[in-house]
Amino acid sequence: MMQRHFEEELEAIKEAILTTAGMAERALADAGKALFERDTELAQTVIDGDDEIDQMEVEIDRLATEFMVRHQPAAADLRFAVTAIKLGPDLERIADLATNIAERAISLNKYPPVKATIDLPRMLNLSRAMVADAISAYVKRDTVLAREIIRRDDEVDSLYVQLLRVLITFMLENPEVISRCIGLIFVARYAERVADQATNIAEEVVYLVEGHPIRHQKLEE
Repeated sequence: MMQRHFEEELEAIKEAILTTAGMAERALADAGKALFERDTELAQTVIDGDDEIDQMEVEIDRLATEFMVRHQPAAADLRFAVTAIKLGPDLERIADLATNIAERAISLNKYPPVKATIDLPRMLNLSRAMVADAISAYVKRDTVLAREIIRRDDEVDSLYVQLLRVLITFMLENPEVISRCIGLIFVARYAERVADQATNIAEEVVYLVEGHPIRHQKLEE
């Protein structure tokens, strides 16, 4: 009986994480769509859904904490619970960033679009793909994929710097679009931070599987 409860609680934690991850991914996808398709109503839907994701983070923390107190797990099961407690805030932060993008979309949608944003959809798509792959790595306990996600963060960082240069140049040449370009720079910054959160998740996957932290360490080539 005790073993059955143990397994059921582990499964409940995992399901809560996957549910929250799905909600965060959807918020991110919808925020990008709202921005590029100029869909203010969809942007508001993203903003309205943020509270539910906040509540899911609290639920993950509760489930994992109660599991540790009740069962005093060791080794891999302890790492699973600790990782869950860390993943909750990462996923909640991704949802917050999606909300930030949605808020910028609502503001930007009031004005004609700025043309100098060719790399912004790519940045958002890369960041969103990193999140999806990080969750896949978590489900599959795939440290090879996790390390590949960590390396992909450099590509998003490079795109951010490149887009920043393009938008600054565009603002200098077209002063009338300065406020809109600043809004797009914020969106790019949010996309870059999403990639950082995906990297955090990938690092936690390595910790979960291998039992040692790799944050702030340079990956071997």
